[in-house]
Order: sequence, then C-alpha cells, then structure tokens
Amino acid sequence: MSYIVCKDVTLGYEGKTISHNINFTVNPGDYLCIVGENGVGKSTLIKTLLNLKKPLSGEIIRGDGIKEYEIGYLPQQTVVQKDFPASVREVVLSGCLNRCGLRPFYSKAEKQICEENMERMGIAELKNTCYRELSGGQQQRVLLARALCAARKILLLDEPVAGLDPRVTMEMYELIKDLNKEGITIIMVSHDIDAAVKYATHILHMDNKPAFFGVTADYLGSSIYQSFMKKGGKEDE
Repeated sequence: MSYIVCKDVTLGYEGKTISHNINFTVNPGDYLCIVGENGVGKSTLIKTLLNLKKPLSGEIIRGDGIKEYEIGYLPQQTVVQKDFPASVREVVLSGCLNRCGLRPFYSKAEKQICEENMERMGIAELKNTCYRELSGGQQQRVLLARALCAARKILLLDEPVAGLDPRVTMEMYELIKDLNKEGITIIMVSHDIDAAVKYATHILHMDNKPAFFGVTADYLGSSIYQSFMKKGGKEDE
C-alpha cells in the first residue's frame, strides 16, 4: 500500500493559488526529489505533507497506517537554529518528543535511539559539544540524526545541503542515499537537478500548473527536463 497519495492538490496562501492539480504517489522505499523553479510551492508542499499547512483544495491520503509521528522532518535551517545553545545530544534527543506522548521524560529506549542515530551520523564523539560551535556540515548531521529519531518510515528533507561546501554536500547526499537503502522512504526538495536525477527513483517537477511526476528515467527523457536544462538547470534566484 502507498504511504502517501496526493490527489488534485492546490497550494496557496490566503486563498491565492501558487500551484494546482498536484498528483503523485509515494510508495515504501521510494526516493522522491521535488524540483522546479522558486515560488511554485515546493517547501509549502512539504509542510502540507506534514499537516503543518492545509491545501486550498484536493486531498492527501496517508496509507499503510502512517502516523505523523512516524515521519521525520529536516527543514531549511535558519540563522536562529544555527545559534541554538544546546548540546548535540539534547538536540538529537528532542527528535524523540513525539514518541513520548504525555510522558514528561525520555525513556531508556528513546535515549538508546538517540545514541544509535548519533553513531549512525558519525557525531557520537560530539554529543557534549554545544550545537552552535559546530561547522555547517556537522550541524546538518545533528539535525539529520534528530529527524531520524522521529522517522520510522519516511524522512522529509527541505534543501538539506543549502549553504554547505561541495565536499560536505556530497557526504550528505551519500548519507541520505544510504538511509534510503536501509529502507527509509525519502522525500526531498532540491535545487540541485544533477543530484536529483543521480539519486532519486522518482521526480516531481513542480510548476504553477501540472508538470511532471514519474520515474527518473522518464523524467530525463521529458520535454520539461530538456527545457529546464536549457535554462541552466537552475531555479530563478
């Protein structure tokens, strides 16, 4: 059964449409990249999938018993987040909050999940370091470990390599690829069309009107991809 089915969804603010007739399906094990020019609602779609925003119309169906607390989320990082005065362990452990329910404390199992995800992201030795003292790449690893504490089935990533240098960017892409191979379904917004077609199994190319959804091989042969690449393969700044 599909994890997410998006049917004729229209996105917008205060009744103003920014993108309409969005249709796609996410199945277990998929790696979906969402691409397209700025201002067409890519980040808004991610927030809508998380139920942080409501679509203007249409329907988003969660299948296979998917619950909100089983979806991990790595948002675009803000200046305030980069200066957050907490230890690495505290930041990562906060990803288990939704698992706690009404409990005012973390269980032994949740603390173990935190430790495992710090090891997984190669930041265990930094657990007592203040988050704001880390490099940009280290901070993203911390936030990814935090998201993994919430992600049991799906991980949503909004521009996870923004502001990172090329080497750290490649490391982050490889980490995400490995997570997908381990069985976590990935939905990622990306400005990097080359990375999208290299790593993703499926592409959703958004526009103000219906554009493309399908497997990556079909996207590479599509007119919308060819047109996008003629423009330099980059979104408008």
